[in-house]
Order: sequence, then C-alpha cells, then structure tokens
Amino acid sequence: MSVADLPALNASLNGVAALLLIAGYMFIKRRQIPAHRASMLAAVAASALFLISYVIYHANAGSKPFPGIGPVRVVYFVILVTHIVLAAAIVPMVLMTLSRALRESFDRHVSIARRTLPLWLYVSATGVVIYLMLYRLY
Repeated sequence: MSVADLPALNASLNGVAALLLIAGYMFIKRRQIPAHRASMLAAVAASALFLISYVIYHANAGSKPFPGIGPVRVVYFVILVTHIVLAAAIVPMVLMTLSRALRESFDRHVSIARRTLPLWLYVSATGVVIYLMLYRLY
C-alpha cells in the first residue's frame, strides 16, 4: 500500500465507522447491550485508524486542492468546513462518552451520547462525501 492509496482507505474507515455507529444505535434501542458495546468500540477503533492514516497521508502528501468550479465549489467548502470544525469537536466528545460508558456511569454516558452520536455520524459520513468529491467526481 502506498501513500496514494490512503485517501481511499480513509474514506473506507469513515464509512465503516458510520455503519458501526448506526448499528450501535440500533442495538441500544433494542437493549442489546453487548452488541451495542462491540459496535461502538469497533467504531472508535475505525475512527482511530482513520486518524492515524489521515495524519500519515497529509504528512507525506500535503493537501489536494478541490478542482471543481461553480456552485459545487461552494457546496464542497461548506461540507469541508463543517466537517473540520465538528471533527475537532468530536474527538473529546467521543473520549468523554467512551470514558463514561467504561466507568459504567450510564446516566452521564447517555446524556452526552445523545449529542455525540449525531455529530460523530455527520463527521464520518461527510468524510466519505469529501473523498468522493475530491478524488472521484473531479
């Protein structure tokens, strides 16, 4: 695997994280706690692997400018800016949510998880969209 392959890997890890988050949500709604725990820990692992791969890619390849023109450029940058801001915010939120679950402080876990899940899902899904717009559509 070369550095050039990492954007596709990153998008795949983001997509896997999003699917695991959805599965984890469905499991907890059905009170399937062991399956919820496994899904959410796997989502944390996928997101952590993404972050490592992302840093390696950008340390070696830098940034790629968006080649699109016209209104799609505005759409891309709106998605990118919201993705970046929320990606920075979501890291401590995920760690706090995970910490509360691991300490079995479930009241406090649920209170933050209700905010963490939709933001984390947005960041994971928009990561895939950004990849598609940057590397596949143009």
